[in-house]
Amino acid sequence: MANFRELLSTAKSTITEVSTEEAGNLLADEWILLDVREPDEFAQGAIKNSKHIPRGNLESSIEMQVPDKGTKIVVMCAGGARSAFATKTLLAMDYKNVVSMDGGFNQWKDESRIWEIPKVLDQDKRNRYQRHLLLPEVGEMGQLKLLNSRVLCLGAGGLGSPVALYLAAAGVGTLGIVDMDVVDESNLQRQVLHNYSRIGQLKVDSAKKTISELNPDINVITHGVRLDASNMEEIISQYDVVVDGTDNFPVRYMLNDASVKLGIPVVHGSIFRFEGQITVFDPRNGPTYRDMVPEPPPPELAPSCAEAGVLGVLPGVIGCLQALETVKLILELGETLVGRLLTFDATEMSFREFKLRRDPSLEITWENRDLIQVVELKDSCRPAELLHGRSAN
Repeated sequence: MANFRELLSTAKSTITEVSTEEAGNLLADEWILLDVREPDEFAQGAIKNSKHIPRGNLESSIEMQVPDKGTKIVVMCAGGARSAFATKTLLAMDYKNVVSMDGGFNQWKDESRIWEIPKVLDQDKRNRYQRHLLLPEVGEMGQLKLLNSRVLCLGAGGLGSPVALYLAAAGVGTLGIVDMDVVDESNLQRQVLHNYSRIGQLKVDSAKKTISELNPDINVITHGVRLDASNMEEIISQYDVVVDGTDNFPVRYMLNDASVKLGIPVVHGSIFRFEGQITVFDPRNGPTYRDMVPEPPPPELAPSCAEAGVLGVLPGVIGCLQALETVKLILELGETLVGRLLTFDATEMSFREFKLRRDPSLEITWENRDLIQVVELKDSCRPAELLHGRSAN
């Protein structure tokens, strides 16, 4: 039976090894660095932009994280032994361009080459977000992105409830909640952030309690104010993404103009009776709310949910889709709904998609951002329930 030294010698005889200097030149030539050390070793120091897959997970993870088998890979461990075995394995899995760094990270560091202490999840967070870490499209770096992100939820009502719950569960590190309404018994049919014991409490306070109990990692910032032209820019400028859960045309137009001026994407959702819709307005890269709705409809054509009713589970569907689009924006994952309007009919259980396009005559655009002024919308549809900017949905 062969011993470790003999196995290592055999492995090295079948692979290509490079020095740390040669490895550095390859990395500068856009080869990727695959670090196969254990998580605790990686946390103590790593080479910038390296991809980390512990040796024990290599066979099961590499094809998801590096699907192109023509990718040029430098494999590294602490001293060069594990990287040699890993390189042999990758060649056996039909990866074409793989080399092992002789001397490993220890020699790299001893030669005073550039390295860093990477940002990594502690063990508690690794346990909590384990299912995210298993997804190569998310992984540890993606989860760190989520934890470092800041999302503003406009409204803690029907749409804001599932949005806030799922973003908090996903680990979005800072959640802002805007709502100046109080919890009413009629809200409990659909606004799952709240409960019977909190009737009469401010919705932002109730929301903060629920979110903190779900995930104490989350920093919840409450804004118990009416949004208007005087505070819209100041509030949304603190966040990376805004999720619109309002049922208020004046606020939607002010939000549009402020988000275009600041370049902040808005995940828009709305509901009515048995129907809902969702899209993403990214002012830098696609159409905006004013492209979709150039002018507010007259009041008789835009009754509120308080007037027309809404199926209680409907905001759960649309709100979950808003949360999903928000996570995709943060992770830069997949195809978002920028330039696409997705509609849902609960009675038919059907989705339809419509293209949204920019209006070339529109003056409120990212290119004209320095000229934009956020002002109150005059003579607009303003249902009585919405006079104070409440989330009636």
